[in-house]
Amino acid sequence: MQKLAPIALFVYNRPEHTRRTISYLQKNLLADESRLFIFSDAAKTGEDKAKVEEVRQLIKEISGFKSVKVIARTENLGLANSIISGVSQLVNEYGKVIVFEDDLLSSPFTLQYFNEALTRYAEEEKIMHIGAYMYKLADKTLDQTFFFRAATSWGWATWAGAWKNFEPDVDVLLKQFDKKKTDQFSIEGTMNFWKQLEGFKAGKNDSWAIRWYASIFLKGGLTLNPSTSLIQNIGNDGSGVHSNKEDMYHVQIAQKIIKQFPAEIKENQQAYQAIKKFLKNRKGNLLQRGLRFVRQLQGKYFVKK
Repeated sequence: MQKLAPIALFVYNRPEHTRRTISYLQKNLLADESRLFIFSDAAKTGEDKAKVEEVRQLIKEISGFKSVKVIARTENLGLANSIISGVSQLVNEYGKVIVFEDDLLSSPFTLQYFNEALTRYAEEEKIMHIGAYMYKLADKTLDQTFFFRAATSWGWATWAGAWKNFEPDVDVLLKQFDKKKTDQFSIEGTMNFWKQLEGFKAGKNDSWAIRWYASIFLKGGLTLNPSTSLIQNIGNDGSGVHSNKEDMYHVQIAQKIIKQFPAEIKENQQAYQAIKKFLKNRKGNLLQRGLRFVRQLQGKYFVKK
Protein backbone atom coordinates (compact mmCIF):
# COMPACT_ATOMS: atom_id res chain seq x y z
CA MET A 1 0.00 0.00 0.00
CA GLN A 2 1.22 3.48 -0.86
CA LYS A 3 1.77 6.30 1.63
CA LEU A 4 -1.21 6.45 3.97
CA ALA A 5 -3.65 9.34 3.92
CA PRO A 6 -3.69 11.72 6.90
CA ILE A 7 -6.75 11.61 9.13
CA ALA A 8 -8.58 14.87 9.87
CA LEU A 9 -10.71 14.73 13.03
CA PHE A 10 -13.00 17.69 13.74
CA VAL A 11 -14.02 18.20 17.37
CA TYR A 12 -15.91 20.82 19.35
CA ASN A 13 -17.68 20.47 22.70
CA ARG A 14 -18.57 16.80 23.21
CA PRO A 15 -15.81 15.14 25.26
CA GLU A 16 -17.50 11.76 25.67
CA HIS A 17 -18.34 11.45 21.97
CA THR A 18 -14.80 12.50 21.11
CA ARG A 19 -13.30 9.96 23.51
CA ARG A 20 -15.33 7.11 21.99
CA THR A 21 -14.56 8.20 18.42
CA ILE A 22 -10.82 8.22 19.13
CA SER A 23 -11.00 4.93 21.04
CA TYR A 24 -12.49 3.19 18.00
CA LEU A 25 -10.03 4.87 15.65
CA GLN A 26 -7.12 3.64 17.78
CA LYS A 27 -8.33 0.06 17.26
CA ASN A 28 -8.17 0.38 13.48
CA LEU A 29 -5.64 -1.51 11.44
CA LEU A 30 -3.15 1.08 10.14
CA ALA A 31 -3.89 3.53 12.99
CA ASP A 32 -0.33 3.29 14.28
CA GLU A 33 0.98 4.10 10.78
CA SER A 34 -1.37 7.06 10.22
CA ARG A 35 -0.95 10.76 10.93
CA LEU A 36 -3.84 12.23 12.93
CA PHE A 37 -4.70 15.93 12.72
CA ILE A 38 -7.28 17.10 15.26
CA PHE A 39 -9.03 20.38 14.44
CA SER A 40 -10.53 21.83 17.61
CA ASP A 41 -12.93 24.71 17.00
CA ALA A 42 -13.08 27.58 19.52
CA ALA A 43 -16.17 28.12 21.64
CA LYS A 44 -19.00 30.02 19.98
CA THR A 45 -20.56 31.09 23.30
CA GLY A 46 -19.45 31.39 26.89
CA GLU A 47 -21.60 28.36 27.72
CA ASP A 48 -19.48 26.20 25.42
CA LYS A 49 -16.08 27.19 26.81
CA ALA A 50 -15.87 24.60 29.59
CA LYS A 51 -16.75 21.68 27.30
CA VAL A 52 -14.40 22.91 24.56
CA GLU A 53 -11.59 23.08 27.12
CA GLU A 54 -12.48 19.60 28.38
CA VAL A 55 -12.19 18.27 24.82
CA ARG A 56 -8.85 20.05 24.39
CA GLN A 57 -7.48 18.49 27.55
CA LEU A 58 -8.59 15.08 26.30
CA ILE A 59 -6.95 15.36 22.89
CA LYS A 60 -3.63 16.44 24.41
CA GLU A 61 -3.19 12.88 25.68
CA ILE A 62 -3.92 10.99 22.45
CA SER A 63 -1.55 8.21 21.38
CA GLY A 64 -1.70 5.15 19.15
CA PHE A 65 -1.00 6.96 15.86
CA LYS A 66 2.18 7.64 13.90
CA SER A 67 1.82 11.28 14.94
CA VAL A 68 -0.85 13.53 16.45
CA LYS A 69 -1.12 17.23 15.76
CA VAL A 70 -3.77 19.44 17.39
CA ILE A 71 -4.92 22.55 15.57
CA ALA A 72 -6.70 24.61 18.25
CA ARG A 73 -8.67 27.43 16.67
CA THR A 74 -8.61 30.76 18.47
CA GLU A 75 -11.88 31.88 16.88
CA ASN A 76 -15.06 29.91 16.23
CA LEU A 77 -15.24 28.90 12.57
CA GLY A 78 -18.35 26.75 12.78
CA LEU A 79 -18.43 23.16 11.53
CA ALA A 80 -18.72 23.94 7.82
CA ASN A 81 -15.86 26.43 7.64
CA SER A 82 -13.74 24.29 9.95
CA ILE A 83 -14.10 21.25 7.71
CA ILE A 84 -13.61 23.16 4.47
CA SER A 85 -10.48 24.81 5.85
CA GLY A 86 -9.02 21.65 7.39
CA VAL A 87 -9.69 19.43 4.38
CA SER A 88 -8.21 22.02 2.03
CA GLN A 89 -5.10 22.30 4.20
CA LEU A 90 -4.43 18.55 4.25
CA VAL A 91 -5.20 17.74 0.60
CA ASN A 92 -2.92 20.59 -0.42
CA GLU A 93 -0.12 19.09 1.64
CA TYR A 94 -0.73 15.34 1.25
CA GLY A 95 -2.87 15.05 -1.89
CA LYS A 96 -5.60 13.12 -0.06
CA VAL A 97 -7.39 13.02 3.29
CA ILE A 98 -9.64 10.87 5.48
CA VAL A 99 -12.26 12.86 7.38
CA PHE A 100 -13.92 12.11 10.73
CA GLU A 101 -16.13 14.15 13.02
CA ASP A 102 -16.34 13.69 16.78
CA ASP A 103 -19.34 11.33 16.82
CA LEU A 104 -18.32 8.47 14.53
CA LEU A 105 -17.49 4.94 15.68
CA SER A 106 -15.48 3.00 13.12
CA SER A 107 -14.90 -0.63 12.21
CA PRO A 108 -11.36 -1.92 12.79
CA PHE A 109 -11.12 -2.07 8.98
CA THR A 110 -12.29 1.46 8.15
CA LEU A 111 -8.85 3.03 7.66
CA GLN A 112 -7.74 0.06 5.58
CA TYR A 113 -10.82 0.48 3.35
CA PHE A 114 -10.18 4.19 2.89
CA ASN A 115 -6.51 3.81 2.05
CA GLU A 116 -7.07 0.90 -0.32
CA ALA A 117 -9.77 2.84 -2.19
CA LEU A 118 -7.72 6.05 -2.26
CA THR A 119 -4.88 4.14 -3.89
CA ARG A 120 -7.05 2.07 -6.23
CA TYR A 121 -9.03 4.98 -7.68
CA ALA A 122 -6.45 7.75 -7.46
CA GLU A 123 -6.33 8.18 -11.25
CA GLU A 124 -10.09 7.89 -11.82
CA GLU A 125 -11.33 11.47 -12.10
CA LYS A 126 -14.97 10.37 -12.07
CA ILE A 127 -14.57 8.91 -8.57
CA MET A 128 -14.60 11.95 -6.29
CA HIS A 129 -15.55 10.71 -2.83
CA ILE A 130 -15.21 7.59 -0.68
CA GLY A 131 -17.92 7.10 1.95
CA ALA A 132 -17.74 4.69 4.89
CA TYR A 133 -21.30 4.97 6.25
CA MET A 134 -24.21 3.15 4.63
CA TYR A 135 -27.87 2.83 5.54
CA LYS A 136 -29.22 -0.49 6.78
CA LEU A 137 -30.21 -1.87 3.38
CA ALA A 138 -32.63 -4.77 2.99
CA ASP A 139 -30.87 -6.19 -0.07
CA LYS A 140 -28.21 -8.57 1.24
CA THR A 141 -27.04 -9.64 -2.22
CA LEU A 142 -25.16 -6.40 -2.97
CA ASP A 143 -21.44 -6.46 -3.64
CA GLN A 144 -19.19 -5.41 -0.74
CA THR A 145 -18.70 -1.98 -2.34
CA PHE A 146 -20.43 -0.05 -5.11
CA PHE A 147 -20.58 3.31 -6.85
CA PHE A 148 -23.47 5.69 -6.16
CA ARG A 149 -24.19 9.34 -6.94
CA ALA A 150 -24.73 10.77 -3.44
CA ALA A 151 -21.97 11.56 -0.95
CA THR A 152 -22.36 10.52 2.69
CA SER A 153 -20.59 12.71 5.25
CA TRP A 154 -20.23 10.33 8.21
CA GLY A 155 -16.64 9.27 7.61
CA TRP A 156 -15.29 9.96 4.15
CA ALA A 157 -12.19 10.52 2.08
CA THR A 158 -11.16 12.34 -1.07
CA TRP A 159 -8.22 13.54 -3.16
CA ALA A 160 -6.89 17.01 -3.95
CA GLY A 161 -7.95 16.62 -7.58
CA ALA A 162 -11.56 15.95 -6.62
CA TRP A 163 -11.71 18.55 -3.81
CA LYS A 164 -10.68 21.31 -6.21
CA ASN A 165 -14.17 20.93 -7.71
CA PHE A 166 -15.85 21.84 -4.41
CA GLU A 167 -18.07 24.87 -5.05
CA PRO A 168 -18.91 26.73 -1.82
CA ASP A 169 -21.11 29.34 -3.54
CA VAL A 170 -24.65 27.98 -3.35
CA ASP A 171 -25.88 30.41 -6.02
CA VAL A 172 -23.39 28.97 -8.52
CA LEU A 173 -24.69 25.50 -7.68
CA LEU A 174 -28.40 26.30 -7.74
CA LYS A 175 -28.38 27.92 -11.18
CA GLN A 176 -27.04 24.69 -12.73
CA PHE A 177 -30.10 22.63 -11.74
CA ASP A 178 -33.20 22.08 -13.83
CA LYS A 179 -36.23 19.94 -12.93
CA LYS A 180 -34.68 16.72 -14.21
CA LYS A 181 -31.42 17.26 -12.34
CA THR A 182 -33.30 18.19 -9.17
CA ASP A 183 -35.20 14.90 -9.31
CA GLN A 184 -32.03 12.90 -9.95
CA PHE A 185 -30.19 14.79 -7.19
CA SER A 186 -32.88 13.94 -4.63
CA ILE A 187 -33.02 10.23 -5.60
CA GLU A 188 -36.42 10.66 -7.23
CA GLY A 189 -37.75 12.71 -4.34
CA THR A 190 -36.99 10.12 -1.66
CA MET A 191 -34.40 12.27 0.14
CA ASN A 192 -34.50 15.99 0.97
CA PHE A 193 -31.17 16.85 -0.66
CA TRP A 194 -32.71 19.62 -2.77
CA LYS A 195 -34.48 21.03 0.30
CA GLN A 196 -31.13 21.06 2.12
CA LEU A 197 -29.51 23.01 -0.72
CA GLU A 198 -32.35 25.54 -0.73
CA GLY A 199 -32.18 25.61 3.07
CA PHE A 200 -28.54 26.63 2.94
CA LYS A 201 -29.44 29.43 0.54
CA ALA A 202 -32.15 30.58 2.98
CA GLY A 203 -29.77 30.45 5.97
CA LYS A 204 -31.61 27.53 7.58
CA ASN A 205 -28.54 25.30 7.70
CA ASP A 206 -24.76 25.67 7.44
CA SER A 207 -24.03 22.47 5.56
CA TRP A 208 -20.74 21.94 3.77
CA ALA A 209 -21.86 18.39 2.94
CA ILE A 210 -24.83 19.30 0.74
CA ARG A 211 -22.63 21.69 -1.27
CA TRP A 212 -20.00 18.98 -1.63
CA TYR A 213 -22.57 16.45 -2.87
CA ALA A 214 -23.99 19.05 -5.27
CA SER A 215 -20.48 19.78 -6.56
CA ILE A 216 -19.90 16.07 -7.19
CA PHE A 217 -23.31 15.58 -8.81
CA LEU A 218 -22.95 18.53 -11.18
CA LYS A 219 -19.53 17.28 -12.29
CA GLY A 220 -21.02 13.86 -13.07
CA GLY A 221 -18.94 12.32 -10.31
CA LEU A 222 -19.48 9.12 -8.35
CA THR A 223 -18.88 8.01 -4.79
CA LEU A 224 -17.62 4.66 -3.50
CA ASN A 225 -19.61 3.09 -0.67
CA PRO A 226 -19.69 -0.15 1.37
CA SER A 227 -22.91 -2.20 1.34
CA THR A 228 -22.52 -2.77 5.10
CA SER A 229 -21.61 0.33 7.06
CA LEU A 230 -18.10 0.79 8.42
CA ILE A 231 -19.32 3.70 10.57
CA GLN A 232 -21.95 4.18 13.26
CA ASN A 233 -23.02 7.75 14.03
CA ILE A 234 -23.56 8.28 17.78
CA GLY A 235 -24.36 11.97 17.40
CA ASN A 236 -28.07 11.60 16.68
CA ASP A 237 -28.85 11.76 20.39
CA GLY A 238 -29.75 15.44 20.48
CA SER A 239 -26.30 16.45 21.76
CA GLY A 240 -24.94 17.91 18.55
CA VAL A 241 -25.28 21.40 17.15
CA HIS A 242 -26.40 19.99 13.78
CA SER A 243 -28.24 16.79 14.77
CA ASN A 244 -31.68 15.66 15.89
CA LYS A 245 -32.61 12.86 18.26
CA GLU A 246 -33.47 9.90 16.02
CA ASP A 247 -32.54 6.28 15.35
CA MET A 248 -33.58 5.61 11.75
CA TYR A 249 -29.95 5.74 10.63
CA HIS A 250 -28.66 3.33 13.29
CA VAL A 251 -26.60 0.44 11.86
CA GLN A 252 -24.39 -2.42 12.94
CA ILE A 253 -20.73 -1.78 12.12
CA ALA A 254 -19.17 -4.25 9.68
CA GLN A 255 -16.53 -6.47 11.23
CA LYS A 256 -15.12 -7.91 8.01
CA ILE A 257 -12.32 -6.61 5.87
CA ILE A 258 -13.33 -5.10 2.52
CA LYS A 259 -11.86 -7.24 -0.25
CA GLN A 260 -14.09 -6.44 -3.23
CA PHE A 261 -13.97 -3.17 -5.16
CA PRO A 262 -15.87 -2.48 -8.40
CA ALA A 263 -13.86 -2.52 -11.60
CA GLU A 264 -16.49 -0.84 -13.77
CA ILE A 265 -16.77 2.90 -13.19
CA LYS A 266 -20.53 3.42 -13.22
CA GLU A 267 -23.38 3.73 -10.75
CA ASN A 268 -24.61 0.39 -9.42
CA GLN A 269 -28.31 0.22 -10.27
CA GLN A 270 -29.04 -2.58 -7.80
CA ALA A 271 -27.56 -0.47 -5.00
CA TYR A 272 -29.42 2.61 -6.26
CA GLN A 273 -32.75 0.78 -6.00
CA ALA A 274 -31.89 -0.57 -2.54
CA ILE A 275 -31.00 2.90 -1.26
CA LYS A 276 -34.09 4.46 -2.86
CA LYS A 277 -36.27 1.84 -1.15
CA PHE A 278 -34.64 2.53 2.22
CA LEU A 279 -35.02 6.30 1.87
CA LYS A 280 -38.64 6.02 0.77
CA ASN A 281 -39.59 3.89 3.78
CA ARG A 282 -37.12 5.09 6.42
CA LYS A 283 -39.64 7.10 8.44
CA GLY A 284 -42.06 4.20 8.82
CA ASN A 285 -45.84 4.39 9.03
CA LEU A 286 -47.88 7.30 10.38
CA LEU A 287 -47.72 6.08 14.00
CA GLN A 288 -43.95 5.57 13.84
CA ARG A 289 -43.51 9.04 12.35
CA GLY A 290 -45.60 10.55 15.14
CA LEU A 291 -43.60 8.80 17.87
CA ARG A 292 -40.32 9.92 16.28
CA PHE A 293 -41.55 13.52 16.17
CA VAL A 294 -42.43 13.39 19.88
CA ARG A 295 -38.99 11.96 20.75
CA GLN A 296 -37.29 14.72 18.79
CA LEU A 297 -39.29 17.37 20.63
CA GLN A 298 -38.45 15.76 23.97
CA GLY A 299 -34.77 15.64 23.03
CA LYS A 300 -34.71 19.33 22.15
CA TYR A 301 -36.56 20.18 25.38
CA PHE A 302 -34.16 18.31 27.64
CA VAL A 303 -31.07 19.64 25.83
CA LYS A 304 -32.31 23.21 26.31
CA LYS A 305 -33.03 22.62 30.00
